[in-house]
Amino acid sequence: MSEVIKQQIKDLLKERNAVLLAHNYMRDEVQEIADITGDSLALSIEASRTDADVIVFCGVHFMAESAAILSPDKKVLLPRPDAGCPMADMVTAEELEALRAKHPGVPVVTYVNSSAEVKAHSDICCTSANALKVVRSLPEDELIFVPDRNLGRWIAKFVPEKKFIFWEGYCPTHERMTLAAVLQKKAEHPDALFICHPESAPEVSALADHVCSTSGMYDYCRTSPASKFIVGTEAGILYKLRLDSPGKEFILASPALFCPNMKLTSLEDVLISLQTLAPVVSVPEEIRLKAKGALDRMLAIPRD
Repeated sequence: MSEVIKQQIKDLLKERNAVLLAHNYMRDEVQEIADITGDSLALSIEASRTDADVIVFCGVHFMAESAAILSPDKKVLLPRPDAGCPMADMVTAEELEALRAKHPGVPVVTYVNSSAEVKAHSDICCTSANALKVVRSLPEDELIFVPDRNLGRWIAKFVPEKKFIFWEGYCPTHERMTLAAVLQKKAEHPDALFICHPESAPEVSALADHVCSTSGMYDYCRTSPASKFIVGTEAGILYKLRLDSPGKEFILASPALFCPNMKLTSLEDVLISLQTLAPVVSVPEEIRLKAKGALDRMLAIPRD
């Protein structure tokens, strides 16, 4: 039955001139059929460069908003509108403005795992891959970092000259990966390298052989001479890691690394979304332009 659904999806993608995006944490079968897989913002950027009329985003709500911000001329579909992000929900624009009022003149660096409205009230955005470069680009010696305290504290280690004001947000999935669980896996697999996402708790990141974004994990594991890895991020990443490095072994650091929101989207949901061209995610123009400004300032930072 799934093969029939996959073919129906492929036919409809062509008929609708649509592009199918899947985040690295999606179900295996959704990643398998996607036109593009990757990190959230990278997907939106790639989709904006296509000639597609429709973007089908298999991810969570803030990701579809990012696609709508960067591609206002395209219709953006989120097959599961109930797929949210608890971390993104931990800060509102009103709460951020209240914090800004306490620290006038201090720039706000906002992780892309946030709502369009929060981005619109920020000075510059960052991803887990470029957060350090973004922070270093700021002339100010003090900044507000929103919403992920773990990513912020990881970055702060490398810029001791700057003062961080952290928002106390976090990713519940990464937070559930405990120090005890990682130590147990390391004891069971002493020959494995431990890699983790910077959204992990500080005591977990401190144990890692390498800390990086999901796209960074693919590159690191592909080029590393090591053949065995304990992986400290959401379980969905294992699908592409095994495809990219078929001769290597990947062990999930904890069974708790499962995001229910990322696993909501099924092939059936994708099919229905293409059939109905719904649900549509859009961003009001005033918010879109301000949020795009924060993203553009990030993208303007020269790459290495």
